[in-house]
Amino acid sequence: MADEHVPHAPGELCDAGLAVYAQAVREGRVRNEAAAHAPCLAGLGLLSPDPTAPATWLRPAPPAIALSSLLASLADETAELRRREIRLATAFAPLLRQVTEQPPPEGTRALRVLDGLPVIEAAIDRAVNLTSGEVLTIQPGGIRPPDRLMAAVPLHQGMLSRGARMRTLYQHTTRYSQATVAHYEELVGDVEVRTLDEVSDRLLVFDRRVAFIPASGDRTAALEIRQPTVVEHLVRVFHHLWRRATPMHPNFAPQPAEDGISIRQRAVATLLAEGLTDNEIAVRLGMNVRTARVHIAKLSTTLGSRSRTQLGYLISRSGMLEHDRSAETSGATTTSERGAT
Repeated sequence: MADEHVPHAPGELCDAGLAVYAQAVREGRVRNEAAAHAPCLAGLGLLSPDPTAPATWLRPAPPAIALSSLLASLADETAELRRREIRLATAFAPLLRQVTEQPPPEGTRALRVLDGLPVIEAAIDRAVNLTSGEVLTIQPGGIRPPDRLMAAVPLHQGMLSRGARMRTLYQHTTRYSQATVAHYEELVGDVEVRTLDEVSDRLLVFDRRVAFIPASGDRTAALEIRQPTVVEHLVRVFHHLWRRATPMHPNFAPQPAEDGISIRQRAVATLLAEGLTDNEIAVRLGMNVRTARVHIAKLSTTLGSRSRTQLGYLISRSGMLEHDRSAETSGATTTSERGAT
C-alpha cells in the first residue's frame, strides 16, 4: 500500500490501516502481507483470518459492526473517565470536610472549599489576574446570558493580551447563540471554542496550576484545587472531550443533517433510546424542555412514529445511533461566570 504506518495511540485507526481495511471491504478479503504494516487492524478486530485459507488471506469485519464496536470503545473510555472523577471526589471528601473557610497564603493548600459566591468570585479573579499561559474551560448548559458575556470581555481580553491561550467547551445548543458568537469574535488572541452534545460538569483550569470545580449542586460552593496530580487529571479529561468536539470558533464547522435528521435530533434520539424523560433530555443537552419536545416531534414525523414507544423502536432500527458519536468526532466557571463565560 502507498500509505505508511505511523505509530499512534492504542484504539485508534491510522490512514494506512484504513486504506487496507477499505481494500478488504471492496474486494471481500486481503492478503496477510498487505496488512502486515498496519497492526492496528488486528488489534481493533477489523481483519481476521479467512477460515478457508488462514495463512494467506484476511477477511474484513462488516463496516456497520466494526463502526459500532469502535464507537462502543469510545463510550467506554468516556465512562471510565467519569468513574475516575467520582472515585477521586469520593476519596477526597473526608479531607474536604477538614478544610476551613479562611483563604490560605497563595500556594500553601492543595484543596480548599470556597463557600459562597463572593468567595468563589474573588478566588477566580485572583487566578484570572495571574494567568498568562493557558485557560481551559468547560461550560455545560445552553445559551449564555448576554450581560455575563459582556462583563467577561475585559477579563478574557486581559488574559489574551498577556499571551494566554483560551480553550472553551460548550454544548451544541450554544452554537445557536448570536451573543456568544459575537463575544468570541470580539476577542483578539489565541482563543478557540468547540462544542459537544454533552460535557462534564463545570471546570476552570488556569496555567495547569489551579483548577475550580463545583462542590455543591446549587452552585454556591466550589472546590479550588492546586494538587498537581489532580489538576493534571482534569486537564486530561478536558482534552479527551476536546478531541471529540466540533469547532465553533474561529473555524465554525456546520452540523449538517443526514437523512433529514440533524445532529441535535440524533443526540435527542440517543437519550430517548436510553429511556430518559423530556425534562431529563433537556437538562442533559442544555436546552429547554419545549425545544426538546420540538426535536422529539420532528423525529416522530421523520421516522413515521405514532407513539413514543414506537419512536424508540424506530430509532433503534434506523441505524442513527451508530453515527451520532462519529459525527461528533468529525468534528467552568464553577458557580461564577466571571472567569470564563
